[in-house]
Amino acid sequence: MSITKNFDIIIIGAGVSGIGMACHLEMEIKNLNYAVLDQRSAIGGTWDLFNYPGIRSDSDMLTFGFDFRPWNGDKILADGPSIKQYLIDTAKEYNVDEKIIYESKVSSANWNTENSSWELTVTNTKVNEEVTYTCNFLIAASGYYNHHSGYLPNFKGYDLFKGEIVHPQHWSKNLNYEGKKVVVIGSGATAITIVPSMANKTKHITMLQRSPTYIYSVPSVDNLAIKLRTILPEKTVYKIARYRNVLLQQIIFKLSKRYPKRIQKFLISKIKKQLGDNYDMKHFTPNYNPWDQRLAAVPDNDLFEAIKSGKASVVTDHIDSFTETGILLKSGNHLDADIIITATGLKLQVLGGMQLHIDNQPHQLNTKMTYKSVLAQDTPNFAYLFGYTNASWTLKINIAANYVARLLKEMKKRNAKAVVPKTTSKSNSDESVLDSLNSGYVKRDSYLLPRQGKKLPWRVLHNYTKDKKIFKKAIEDRPLEWKY
Repeated sequence: MSITKNFDIIIIGAGVSGIGMACHLEMEIKNLNYAVLDQRSAIGGTWDLFNYPGIRSDSDMLTFGFDFRPWNGDKILADGPSIKQYLIDTAKEYNVDEKIIYESKVSSANWNTENSSWELTVTNTKVNEEVTYTCNFLIAASGYYNHHSGYLPNFKGYDLFKGEIVHPQHWSKNLNYEGKKVVVIGSGATAITIVPSMANKTKHITMLQRSPTYIYSVPSVDNLAIKLRTILPEKTVYKIARYRNVLLQQIIFKLSKRYPKRIQKFLISKIKKQLGDNYDMKHFTPNYNPWDQRLAAVPDNDLFEAIKSGKASVVTDHIDSFTETGILLKSGNHLDADIIITATGLKLQVLGGMQLHIDNQPHQLNTKMTYKSVLAQDTPNFAYLFGYTNASWTLKINIAANYVARLLKEMKKRNAKAVVPKTTSKSNSDESVLDSLNSGYVKRDSYLLPRQGKKLPWRVLHNYTKDKKIFKKAIEDRPLEWKY
């Protein structure tokens, strides 16, 4: 039996983006009838999904935390359970936890022009029952990758291997790696987190990479913030330290784009200082410029300490095939392994797999530009929350969520039934909203993502300072078409 439930607003996703958006609604709009739908059985999104050893943020927590609720922990790169608890506590503090409906898989959403409402087809996965939800405004906060399956290349001889193979996205808590020979395939944030976290228990752990990633070390704790807390209020320290970190991120990004060779030399010199003159730096010298792909951070040089101890090593080579006892490389060398961890990346997915329709006609976001990187061209009463690729994800979510809340208040003030971003401009490009990155997962599936234009407000800037100014402007704008 199908059940229908009606709301003013529905947010899809109870991770960082969804919780942040819901908190802004609680702060900005009174007596709002809204719900947060999530296909998982617990809060957290990414931070509930991943549980591999060492899982942590790759952005500093002072900018990854919400602007309205300070992160009070001392760790700069916090572990996954701490981040999940932060989200749980935030949701509870702002009464958002009461609005979350778990185990709700949204398969489709159809905009009904006559009723000015979205009609969502949702499956309650706990009881396998279909439910219909309706809302006036729909907010997608489900990120951009597939939670059900990570990316796995078609490795030759994959089925030959007699040991265990595990993808970090589907980590088994019962995996016993003590005293085992482990090979981790990959060189991104996941791989460089797993290797030092497992090194002390394994017999030996090897990070096998096709090409290196830029890696830099940060202190595990923010000593300046700790000292300032002894003389200043918590919120003041948070604002100061947060502003400092935002400024540093922007400076490093701009310098990387303006002086790529100098920044490359600087980053590599820091690693060489840790590993010594005799270490072959080809393993940490990428063939691309800094910030063409996201920089990877490690706390207190933990990866380099694991390498120096002899418990971990890095091999740069291509895989020829899996064998019964490990991996045969193109060079002819063989890596013996009891366990192979495929930290080979993500698979992009738009809207968590949900299909959009307008008046029962398919509506493809990958043919539409984003307006202010929040709304979607020709799409009524719809927002899609995306974070930054060159800074903390949450920096963008904070200002985007605030903008959406202001937009909703403007709709109520105008007594408008709908708002639709429109354009007759031919400024659209073939770039997606993530094309500022050359990461493998973006290159593979960029065609799935919404497009961006060549000029504002259809251009995605990935610049916090400029975005703040853009979002603070009056809601009224020529591309916004109001329906009454």
